[in-house]
Amino acid sequence: MRGHRHRSGRTAATTRTGIWAALAISSVLAIAACGSGHASRTSHRSATSSTSASSTSAATTSAATTSSSASTTASTTSSAAVGLHAVALTVPAANRSGVFASPHTVLLPRGWSAQVWALVPEARFEAWSPQGDLLVSSPAEGTVTELSPRQGTPAAPPQRRTIISGGITNPQGLAFDRIGGHEVLYVAGSSELVRYAWTGVGVGQPTVVVSGLPDTEPAQDDVHTLKEVVVGADHTIYVDVGSSSNASPRTSFNGIPRASVLAYHPNGKLERVWATGVRNGDGLSIAPDGSLWTAVNERDQISYPFHRAYGGSSDAFNQVITAYVNNHPPDEVARLTPGRDLGWPYCDPDPDVNTGSPQTSFRYTDLPFVRDAQTNAGGQRLDCSKLARLEVGLPAHSAPLGFHFLIGSKLPARWADGAVVAGHGSWDRHPPRPPVVYWMPWNGGDHTLGAPQVLISGFQEPNGDRWARLADAVPGPDGALYVSDDFSGAILRVVPAAGG
Repeated sequence: MRGHRHRSGRTAATTRTGIWAALAISSVLAIAACGSGHASRTSHRSATSSTSASSTSAATTSAATTSSSASTTASTTSSAAVGLHAVALTVPAANRSGVFASPHTVLLPRGWSAQVWALVPEARFEAWSPQGDLLVSSPAEGTVTELSPRQGTPAAPPQRRTIISGGITNPQGLAFDRIGGHEVLYVAGSSELVRYAWTGVGVGQPTVVVSGLPDTEPAQDDVHTLKEVVVGADHTIYVDVGSSSNASPRTSFNGIPRASVLAYHPNGKLERVWATGVRNGDGLSIAPDGSLWTAVNERDQISYPFHRAYGGSSDAFNQVITAYVNNHPPDEVARLTPGRDLGWPYCDPDPDVNTGSPQTSFRYTDLPFVRDAQTNAGGQRLDCSKLARLEVGLPAHSAPLGFHFLIGSKLPARWADGAVVAGHGSWDRHPPRPPVVYWMPWNGGDHTLGAPQVLISGFQEPNGDRWARLADAVPGPDGALYVSDDFSGAILRVVPAAGG
């Protein structure tokens, strides 16, 4: 998946109606239905809610859908999907331009609402400042924008100003820390990590903490240049470096491996290569137990990895078959222990309940890895059976980006005990995987996440056209979720119903 890439041109937006949203509900809930036996042993309740007759029917039938109907892409489930309903998107007069000059609906849990809170071109990743202002990166613009909520009226369009412009290439990741009693802001560019003194009203003097990060080198078929940054409780700085290809052998630049996550001391010293085989782990987040997690864009155009009949062939081994590609491999949500290898490009997570069967249903927790037929057919490159099983998978080609744990936030308790990840949507799947926000329950006893469920959707028409692509979703101090859209250039404020 190319979650880092921007489209070459926008599709003209058309007027959306409630009919479009109603037509989309069944496919959204089919994608939402995911789980496994592993999920059934967690202590968390299913995220269920009452639904309309049409969405209830869709949620019920989606659990039985199989791989042979790859255009709908469902999975087995041990917990019901979130009930989603079409809700009119509120657009303040000041924001009624471009895509938002026409009405739209979004799919949300019952009682939730959504509005176009701010317009920020190419809005990508977000972080709240200690003062309660929302920072938004725009890599393509080379800027970081500060959005200040209006006192007493958080729903009103915020005050806006640019606090960083130039001086760093493709700024994306944003993270705050406190060093020596002073607040600092880390910004991850495509080739360097910069730390800014945080004055409380903006940024002070910048310091380049790390330079020479792999950017466009080595040039291969799918170079992932954008980077994320998070900071641990011990001030360790974690930075992801995406691969330079879809599925070619691993490479490095300046001695730094691509497809990795790096751990740095605040003085800029590389402490260790924390994890490898992480194709494009732009979603980095620290869990409540202090562990590091990532959400990963997995490979495209995978070939069928078994000597079995599939797609009309008696032996489909190493053939690229659309029905298989549409659902394999799942994108990844993984705990990154020191030295972990996530397998790319030699081992792929497998969501099949019946491995390799055209009629299989899918599970999305506790996934094994299988050999990649194109890069590791004989297993000489890497023994996939020795890799730790993947904690959570996301439906293939979801293209996850911003990833955040919600524990400690002001969201209703039902949702705060979990995590969210923004799915950018596929770029080459047929039919396209829609942009969504996934929610996953956190199991504090097992220190892991449960199966993903679609929490926010409705940005894609039945014909595959989109009016938004989601890049991040962060909880705000007011109990709302703030969702960035780098396609239409907007920040959506999504407000849960009282009590959930």
